Amino acid sequence: MEVNLSLLALLLSALLAAALAWLGMAGAMHLTTQRQHGYMHWVMPALLLVMAAGTWLSGRDLTSNFLLPEFAPDPPRPPLLNALQPLVSLLLLAISGERILTHWLLRRDAPIAPVLPLALTMFWLGSIAAPALWGGHPYWGHNLIYPLVIGLAATLCGPLEHELALRATRNALLVLMLVGLALIASAPTLVMDRQYSQGLITGLPRFAGLATHPVSMGLLAQLALLCLQARPLQRRWMNRIGWMMGLSVLFMAQSKTAWLTFLLCSAVIAVMHYGPGWRQQLGNPHDPAPALAWLTLALLTATAALLLVIFGDLGDRLERYLLSSEGGRLASMTGRDRIWAIAWQEWQSHPIWGWGLQIWGDNYRRAIGMANATHAHNQFMDSLSRSGLVGVGALILYLLTLAALAIRSARRSDGLTLALLLSLLMRAGSEVPLLLTGYGPDLIIHVLLLMAVAAHRNAPIGRGQPVAMPQQRPLERPA
Repeated sequence: MEVNLSLLALLLSALLAAALAWLGMAGAMHLTTQRQHGYMHWVMPALLLVMAAGTWLSGRDLTSNFLLPEFAPDPPRPPLLNALQPLVSLLLLAISGERILTHWLLRRDAPIAPVLPLALTMFWLGSIAAPALWGGHPYWGHNLIYPLVIGLAATLCGPLEHELALRATRNALLVLMLVGLALIASAPTLVMDRQYSQGLITGLPRFAGLATHPVSMGLLAQLALLCLQARPLQRRWMNRIGWMMGLSVLFMAQSKTAWLTFLLCSAVIAVMHYGPGWRQQLGNPHDPAPALAWLTLALLTATAALLLVIFGDLGDRLERYLLSSEGGRLASMTGRDRIWAIAWQEWQSHPIWGWGLQIWGDNYRRAIGMANATHAHNQFMDSLSRSGLVGVGALILYLLTLAALAIRSARRSDGLTLALLLSLLMRAGSEVPLLLTGYGPDLIIHVLLLMAVAAHRNAPIGRGQPVAMPQQRPLERPA
């Protein structure tokens, strides 16, 4: 009798959730008829809200994490988080579903570029659906569909919706970093690891803020600075404070990958935005000062590098570093070589469909005795072990499509699409930013990239400019 009542309660809950999602989409579609854009710019703040709330409510202690047993049981989830996450999931599905339905029902005359949504769908089928159904250890969950729905909605966005999403992401990230910095005074162990000893500056704590990990915090700080560079705040003093805060968080997160990604992405934006002006100034015979300044800087840099190689004794220093404990960890990619070896073995055992989506779950990590192997620490190796040749093939085709579209729209977007693509690729070397199995910081960059490519696919060729915010007016329904 109790089992039947439980099944009935689950069934009623599922029906209620479906009804709420449908009502949310219907209400959003009705409101969209009175405005020129949807609500996709709420997606990124909602994702950040779930992440920040989960961290805040967990009451974690980063300083004592290293004292816990290697396979310590996960603490119970806070009841408030159990209620918040399903509500946010329903909100995301309603927003994304509204965008898809509105595009097809109310805007059938709008230009459609099916390459991007088709590529995303094929990637999801090969990397998620195929191993979930035919992998060595099949597994299926309704949450696996959520990233696909959000991604498809992102591929249907226009310039105004992308502009709103870019600004909303910038503002939400600035608030996230500000709250994290404020918590240093009241809850230092929640946001900082004061026992971290592998940074460049001895004794400097590692800042995680309200992100799940300092590496994720570095990624989010780098993305915030990228948004600030592409869309500065209107008030100059606020923009300067934002840059100071973002650079401070990026430095304290002590993620070397995030540092390098920030430098490369910022260089891409700067070259695409200021490149024509620089070339015009450097080639101006009437004002040779800029050309002479850049030439002098290049000569000084080359001279300093040469002196460092000759007199810096780099060979002995490198040898001493590699013989140290930290250098040994770097030489072995901090243990990632062992994880890659295991991933390769599992692919050989399941070459076509892979081991399955849960390969790096708790049970598997206990079996191999590696508590920190939450994924393969490389997008290619993770896809190979998780979804086999089918998943890797889908990944390669998807990346090639994304790269081609991002490069094609780089000039129209002022380099933003290229910078976002580069950010994903840089992170793919040590993380799994294209794993479509849940919500996380990587999904934010992924969705922003899809929106940027979709928004600029039909934009006029020329230097990208922020889209003006028009007055709200009703949309005309197609005849």
